[in-house]
Amino acid sequence: MTEKIIRKMLDHWRMIFLFVLLGALGVREVALELRPSFLRPGLHLFAYVGNTGDGTVSAIDLVSLSPVATIPVGARPTGIRAHPSRPEIWGLSSAGGYAWVLDAMTNRIVAHIPVGAAPYALDFSPDGSRAYVSASGENGIVAIDTSTRQVVARGQAGRRPWIARVSPSGKFLVVSNRDEGTVSVLDAKSLDSLGSIPVAAEPEQIAILPDDSKAFITSASTNQLSVVDLKTRELVTKLVLGGTPSGLILKPDGGELYVPSGDAHGLIIVNTSTNEVGDFMLLGMSPTSGTMTPDGQTLYISDSVANHVVPVAIDTRQAASAIQVGQSPRTCGLTPGGDMLLVVNSASNDMAVIRAKTLGLITLIPVGSDPRDLAMKVF
Repeated sequence: MTEKIIRKMLDHWRMIFLFVLLGALGVREVALELRPSFLRPGLHLFAYVGNTGDGTVSAIDLVSLSPVATIPVGARPTGIRAHPSRPEIWGLSSAGGYAWVLDAMTNRIVAHIPVGAAPYALDFSPDGSRAYVSASGENGIVAIDTSTRQVVARGQAGRRPWIARVSPSGKFLVVSNRDEGTVSVLDAKSLDSLGSIPVAAEPEQIAILPDDSKAFITSASTNQLSVVDLKTRELVTKLVLGGTPSGLILKPDGGELYVPSGDAHGLIIVNTSTNEVGDFMLLGMSPTSGTMTPDGQTLYISDSVANHVVPVAIDTRQAASAIQVGQSPRTCGLTPGGDMLLVVNSASNDMAVIRAKTLGLITLIPVGSDPRDLAMKVF
């Protein structure tokens, strides 16, 4: 009798041990699934969200999926970018007229660099040695040495320069002049003018082909996309689209350009070789912006009215089921390695984290007021 009782007790404890072991393995599996696949122990992956409503940046640990700091950076932060090689986040205070540098190791601001009135956009040279800023209130462009954090060159653009983009080769800048209907081309080293090209009214966003041959420029007030030959510095054509473009996403090989348009309720696909609209996909109420996987296979498009993100398979032109996120999703970004899709929701003041493999929403992380910009950094 005693032997039977002991045997039952042993079976009972074996079952408990088995359940505990399976539970531990399940927790470990979930933790590994949430942890980005490329991260080694000791590496950190953070997201930085610029909050235009309160002049702060929210730093978010993407391993623990939790906010770790709120850093004041100045009124109307914009142009937030991760430095290509150093553990730094750079951005602008549009109202303050300066660039700021955030040390990712300490989450502290380590520099303020005056750049001129109403700076809007910032871009780095391919090697990260320089940062370029368009000061729209002064019709100027400045180049900053990122090591010394000193302004090393100044140049003039047209009226109200909106965005300055460095060409992939790093040899020149293309600047959209919003109040003039032109783009300026500047030498990246000296910031000397190389020419001015008339384009569609109120030019804004810029995409440059990998070989530096052409630039595509959106218009804020028309349904036109300007195509500029950067070798001859001439306007090639103004493509008529189905609606006003709200974003530009260039395929990594440069073969196609994807243009979300809220007016057209879809995605306009441009063949960059022929300079023609090659396809159109009806996607939703107000497609706003997007991001693409490094292999160019999947495009994620946010819809600021429908409050969702739509994954699009590029080869088949098929849209998967929409993923509900927060209110008024705008900026999207994929973590290095493509494990997670991040979506900044400007009306609900949070950031959605989506598991790219399963297209499932993991969580919504609160950030500051009226978030807009997004940057990520591994350090």
